[in-house]
Amino acid sequence: MFTPEEREAALGLYDRLGSVPAAVAELGYPSERCLYGWIARRDGACTRPRAVRYPAQEKAAAARRVLSGESCAAVAADVGASASAVLRWRDAYAEGGIGALMAKGDVVAPGPRADAGALPDDAGELKRMVLELQLENDLMRQVVELVKKDPCVDPTRLSNREKAQVIDAMRGTYSLSCLASRLGIAASSYHYARAAAAAPDKWAEARAAVVEEFEGAGRSRGYRYVHRRLAERGIACGERKVRELMAEEGCVVVYLRRPKRWSSYAGEVSEAPPNLVERSFRAEAPNRLWLTDITEFALPDAGEPKVYLSPVVDCFDGMLASWSIGTSPNAELANSSLERACEGLADGEAPVVHSDRGGHYRWPGWISICEERGLTRSMSRKGCSPDNAACEGFFGRLKNEFFHGRDWRGVGAEEFMRRLDAWLRYYNEVRIKESLGWMSPKRYRESLGLAA
Repeated sequence: MFTPEEREAALGLYDRLGSVPAAVAELGYPSERCLYGWIARRDGACTRPRAVRYPAQEKAAAARRVLSGESCAAVAADVGASASAVLRWRDAYAEGGIGALMAKGDVVAPGPRADAGALPDDAGELKRMVLELQLENDLMRQVVELVKKDPCVDPTRLSNREKAQVIDAMRGTYSLSCLASRLGIAASSYHYARAAAAAPDKWAEARAAVVEEFEGAGRSRGYRYVHRRLAERGIACGERKVRELMAEEGCVVVYLRRPKRWSSYAGEVSEAPPNLVERSFRAEAPNRLWLTDITEFALPDAGEPKVYLSPVVDCFDGMLASWSIGTSPNAELANSSLERACEGLADGEAPVVHSDRGGHYRWPGWISICEERGLTRSMSRKGCSPDNAACEGFFGRLKNEFFHGRDWRGVGAEEFMRRLDAWLRYYNEVRIKESLGWMSPKRYRESLGLAA
């Protein structure tokens, strides 16, 4: 995203000012977190020791040593952990036994056989120890079964409802008071959680509607969109509850990490116009400020060409003034999208056209179209994608909602371009946006009396 020159400039300014926030405020880039990372990498402090994972058996042994009276600091030094970690193990073990110390995937191996000389002589005490170990083992097994049924369960932090499930499964063998004491739940809380689990789900209608709207949006819209759709259906449900229901139903929007971007930069083939936008992507009326760029789609099937999209985005409301789709990122792709956008201009309209420094926007064809139509050219700084952030944001939404997380195997380039064109029409005419009062760009312009 940033050139080596920009990184060096940011680091040099930081060295002079001695403050990351001051350096970021003066330069306008990058984020504070990013600059901290550059400083750490430069100074060789970007790595930290990998955390040690202790088996549940070792944590339980350390916890028992502390509970028996040994110094927490001494035990921590002996096992190579922090004193605070050992204290957490002690408290968890005292509350829920070894099961409370188990992480997902842990298997507790049999411990070493006790020395016969260390065992008490009293038969009653021996029986108590055996029963204690049996209870601990049964609890551990039941927690493991609970995790098998629901992998989302955290065995170290069971909810009251999950604790009630464990108790119900073991009530035939152990008393309620014994189980509740070991799991750290009051008897009244157990009865409440049990009754709540058996009660009808008062959010059943909202839950079904959440799943329906999420799936209907292609699993690509978040809780604000789903909340709005439920409100339109007359279902009373707050945003926080919608988020809870989406989490419970596994409605997670899949955003993949973006691969390395294709670049259209072809060198300084002609003089670059100044940056007239300066990251202010707002327009008071349609056809005042346009943004453009080219993005790439790589289909998974071998032999299928890559697909490229060149849109023209209107900063007034995000509507696409035009677009071109093809299998080659050539000048014709960029020029044709600009010419189609110009066909919708009224007399006297001459927007600013902002782009990156790609070669398509510096060749004679593009410059000629701008001069003939009276368009004013504007360009980002070299290698600075935030200068065209609004267009990059559109590409992000497009790929998250249309491309990523979907199986494109068996889909050829022609079929893909047809589907992409249909989604872009949906984006203009149907897809609602919170920033437009939950209207699509087309409907928003119609509500203002403007031609779509």
